[in-house]
Amino acid sequence: MLIFQSIILGLVQGLAEFIPISSSAHLVIIPWLFSWDNPVLRGLTFDVSLHLGTLLALLAFFAADWWRLARAFVGSIAERKIGQDPDRRMAWFLIAACIPGGIAGVALESRVEELFHPGGQITPSAMLWMAFFIALLGLLLLLAEEFGKRARKFESMRWKDALLIGFAQALAIFPGVSRSGSTITAGLALGLERPAAARFSFLLSAPIIAGAGAKSLYELVKSITSGAIPQGELILFPIGFVVAAVTGWFCIKFLLAYLQKHSTKIFVWYRWALALLVTAVALLRS
Repeated sequence: MLIFQSIILGLVQGLAEFIPISSSAHLVIIPWLFSWDNPVLRGLTFDVSLHLGTLLALLAFFAADWWRLARAFVGSIAERKIGQDPDRRMAWFLIAACIPGGIAGVALESRVEELFHPGGQITPSAMLWMAFFIALLGLLLLLAEEFGKRARKFESMRWKDALLIGFAQALAIFPGVSRSGSTITAGLALGLERPAAARFSFLLSAPIIAGAGAKSLYELVKSITSGAIPQGELILFPIGFVVAAVTGWFCIKFLLAYLQKHSTKIFVWYRWALALLVTAVALLRS
């Protein structure tokens, strides 16, 4: 049963990390709905496997982009010049956009976690707050979809766009907001085409996921060497890693193709339906 549950949550992570419906919310909601109370599923090993799995999906899918951006970044350092080279500009846009989210994660993550999940407990009031943020981001996404011009291509991005999308990513520290949801919403509000908004969102998420994964991996290695993590728990690492990586890769491919011809409204309706479900269950259990 534990292996089955870990596979389900790996699928959820791979899907919801990139679709704007909040992976962190779903990883809390699904065990909560079905009363999966095994602490291993909330443990450090499983968390690391999911982070690194989705990171691998990003690195593999955008491998050509990362290689090109890395060369452009090194070239800008060597020549001390960014100029109008689109790859150099994009490399620095991503660096600048990561700053707000990085600061928010270091300064506020533990405080927000304690505020919404005191003592690590999932309370009805915390779930009601999560439902509120799920619904609110759905509303903002709908407004961005309706009023955004969607006329600007990926190459048209400016410094202002990168910073504003970076600040939007920082809001994902609140449960239910969603990293991809907040950044895609901001990109649409700034007039980017849907695929362009999603593409920048995915590229931007890689450094944040890498940072979170590296921090968790360091803590995991310390826990393993100290004997704090049972050997039986480590079997979940390859399961979560592989499932999240494969699902994430296909999800990125699907969403970029889907947004070429379709709006994001289906994700708005899904968010509102999920918020209603969470609210109803939370009230019944309170």
